[in-house]
Amino acid sequence: MNISVVTVGNSMDALAGDLEALHGPVTVVRRCADLAELIAACQSGLARAAIVAENVAELNVTLVDRLATVGVVIVALTDDAEQVDRLRRLGVLVAAEQSEVSALSAQIVRAVSQAGQTVAADRYHHLGFAAPGQNASMTEPVTGVSTQEQLDAGHRLIAVWGPVGSPGRTTIAVNLAAELACAGKSVLLIDADSYGASIAATIGLLDESAAIAQAYRLADQGKLDQESLRRIAPELMFRGGKFRVLTGLTRADRWPELRSSTLSRVLETARTLCDVVVVDCGLSLEADEELSFDALAPRRNAATLTVVAAADEVLAVGTSDSIGIPRLVRALQDLDAVAPGQQVTVVLNKVRASAAGRHPERALQQAWDRFGPEWPVAHYLPWDPQSIDRALLAGEVLLEAAPESELRRRIQKIVGADAQRNRKYAVPSTIATWTDSGYCHFETARKRPLNCDGGVFPCRTGPKRPLCPAPGQRS
Repeated sequence: MNISVVTVGNSMDALAGDLEALHGPVTVVRRCADLAELIAACQSGLARAAIVAENVAELNVTLVDRLATVGVVIVALTDDAEQVDRLRRLGVLVAAEQSEVSALSAQIVRAVSQAGQTVAADRYHHLGFAAPGQNASMTEPVTGVSTQEQLDAGHRLIAVWGPVGSPGRTTIAVNLAAELACAGKSVLLIDADSYGASIAATIGLLDESAAIAQAYRLADQGKLDQESLRRIAPELMFRGGKFRVLTGLTRADRWPELRSSTLSRVLETARTLCDVVVVDCGLSLEADEELSFDALAPRRNAATLTVVAAADEVLAVGTSDSIGIPRLVRALQDLDAVAPGQQVTVVLNKVRASAAGRHPERALQQAWDRFGPEWPVAHYLPWDPQSIDRALLAGEVLLEAAPESELRRRIQKIVGADAQRNRKYAVPSTIATWTDSGYCHFETARKRPLNCDGGVFPCRTGPKRPLCPAPGQRS
């Protein structure tokens, strides 16, 4: 077996000569001046392995996965312990700068044999890129991204998805996270809607930056861990508890930032951080935006496709009228195509007699039994615009704005939580104040001090929830 290799870095001149002197299976076919030339050489099919001896700090998830899709193994030469740890998390083979030539050659042979072209081809369907040579008619399903070890850890990922038509995805996702937190779970709420992220506005957070973009940048560099995710995902305090929030993109034209390979790593880290991860997805499941020429093009709906494939459960939300039901029926067929075998829970929202008849739930059930897909309707959520408007105006969840509403009780049933149903048992409103000991003191009936961890907890200061200032930074 002959393995062609390209290299980058001035220090590779002597090593390349030593590899050639071995007369073994590894052959250096080009010495590149920079990473751009190396990428071009690999994508042209010139090499099956790339040795990077300099500028290893420039290696990131996007570059590594880009070369993996064409079956190229990356070998980085570095003795920096921090870089070694980061590169290994990216899936890069790391060797010492002064490695013996014979040992390095053997490592390259093993890595190329294990990778193989078949493995690289399988990666096309979930990396968020269009594979070279594929046209716009590709409809093969997207596979999951979570490892079995993460699934066995007991941490759940719930995707809240629905077709076009504002069925109430964000409202359900926010209040689902609140009810889970009220039930004692640690929860992370992620806004992955690349068309119209709105979680920050819904819960009254200051929409100044996209936390999910920060998570993507860290994950792309292989630097995202639990501690860094805690810093960029603030905890929202409400009457029933708290949950973390990763706010979405501030503009829809930033969607190319949401690469599937990077989002996969964000979701993996989120699983390890919290008991439940709730993700508000975009509406479209189309997978045909790939460019027809040989290029690695980003997919418009890569974020949604990745989330629904990785989720342990998908809440499929539709509106309960003559327009919303057919849309949901057709969209569920698309969902089954991109994520076959996925656990789907159908939720019909905005149930009302004016749109479905005198007995709306019965009429909707009969229509679903006749025209709907294999999944039964699991939950019916009533149309309650007054409660929704009250919560949205105050930047609150339903547990705060309308704790006795039927809509809130129906959302409770989705999580199976025995949440507080009466005002006298509810946790009173909280007011955050700093104490001399450096604690963010939440003044409640029980006077419970909570560590604000340097300004991570948002506090209630009216209809908006700005982040608490760190100790010593009060104006």
